[in-house]
Amino acid sequence: MKLYLKFDTNIALKKIIQEQFDKMQMDYNYLGFAEIEINDSVSSVEMRKLDDCLNVYGIQIVENQKSVLVQKIKDTIIEMVYKEDKLPISNSAYLSDKLKQRYGYLSSIFTEITYTSIENFILLQKAERAKQLISTNEFTFTEIAYTLNYSSVAHFSNQFKGITGITPSSFQRIIKKRRENSSNLE
Repeated sequence: MKLYLKFDTNIALKKIIQEQFDKMQMDYNYLGFAEIEINDSVSSVEMRKLDDCLNVYGIQIVENQKSVLVQKIKDTIIEMVYKEDKLPISNSAYLSDKLKQRYGYLSSIFTEITYTSIENFILLQKAERAKQLISTNEFTFTEIAYTLNYSSVAHFSNQFKGITGITPSSFQRIIKKRRENSSNLE
């Protein structure tokens, strides 16, 4: 039997954080945007142990201020792409407003640390979100294009193909074929 999952990364992250901090008996506050305030003093040994526990889930403790800001930018973009009913018209204004920083500064730091642009990261996240929406079979390509703030289905299709190497309809056919094959195996 094959299961198809739909999940909220923010809820999953909160649950992992809660389990790991409870396991280590640390008093903390979850501040949002993957920010944790530890209310106890923590030894370097405990910090390494916590880091090891979180690394199992692909979660890293970030100590460099620029890296912290880049992670906040990524978290804000992911929240924007996955949480908003429709993406904002201006990504730069959205990020500046949410992070209370000038977009030029955010863009400069992001590029310096990741060697890619914010816009490229947004396009990659939009492609992942589009794959998720296509996989559910709940939305038409027009609805997906509208939700992800593309000017047209053609624009959406061209960007999707540029990122994934296949068109949205080809991706949809692949998903459909995989589901048929897995149903036939049961």
